[in-house]
Amino acid sequence: MLLDQRRIGSHTKTAGGLAKAALPYVDAAGSETLQVYVSNSRGWALPPGDPKQDTLFRDGCGERGLPAYVHASLLVNLGSPTDLTVERSVATLAHALDRGHAIGATAVVFHAGSSVTEEYTPKAMHQLREALLPLLDSAAARGLPRLLVEPSAGGGRSLASKMQDLGPYLAAVEQHPWLGVCFDTCHAWAAGHDLATPGGMTATLDALIETIGPGRLQLIHANDSKDECGSTRDRHETIGQGRIGSAPFAELLAHPATAGIPVIVETPSEEHAGHAADIALLKSLRQP
Repeated sequence: MLLDQRRIGSHTKTAGGLAKAALPYVDAAGSETLQVYVSNSRGWALPPGDPKQDTLFRDGCGERGLPAYVHASLLVNLGSPTDLTVERSVATLAHALDRGHAIGATAVVFHAGSSVTEEYTPKAMHQLREALLPLLDSAAARGLPRLLVEPSAGGGRSLASKMQDLGPYLAAVEQHPWLGVCFDTCHAWAAGHDLATPGGMTATLDALIETIGPGRLQLIHANDSKDECGSTRDRHETIGQGRIGSAPFAELLAHPATAGIPVIVETPSEEHAGHAADIALLKSLRQP
């Protein structure tokens, strides 16, 4: 595989055992990369993991040449006005980083978070700095996976949804080198970036790189959307069957900024055949 080729895979099931569930899934789907949860996606419990499954997963990904990524719990919100939520969010990210290291993951993705109210936003950005900087410093010092912030769909006073919002977000943590960015097409569309117009995806990626600089984009979530542009609704759809359509994904895969960046599908097609179809479609749009 060429070094600049965009590897394409999907979020992958782990129920029943990390390696036992994930490795057959990626084989059946034709994945070239994968993403997993290491804790409940909508809960705060932090399971220790199974060392045997961790080793089998790490070795299996290595044998297949698959870069692996962890998605932290969707409850994580470092901008929350609720102290307990922030405390649990920090613990969840620390757990995800440790588990990510144990399974050989490249990075841990987390959502940008929300201040909930406009009045709380300035304090939320300070809070973000106080919570995130120690995690980034520790991960860098210990050689743990990087953290990747994923801009949201734009609802609920998000700390980052539009591409330009990432400027203040990165500034809050002093442009820390261990913080990268995960670009989600459905989120960008929901936040108001018109990806469906010819040239829209290119313009959005241009704006992203202008804001964050080269080398900061490290993962892409490729998802179509059930809703209209600017809806602030995060409802993924099978690629080519939603409001974005398939053509913008060809633009995505041709953009110079996405060279060498893995692409993860998070569509509702959770069975092997469904994600296999999404992955095959993206591969067909990928330039040789």
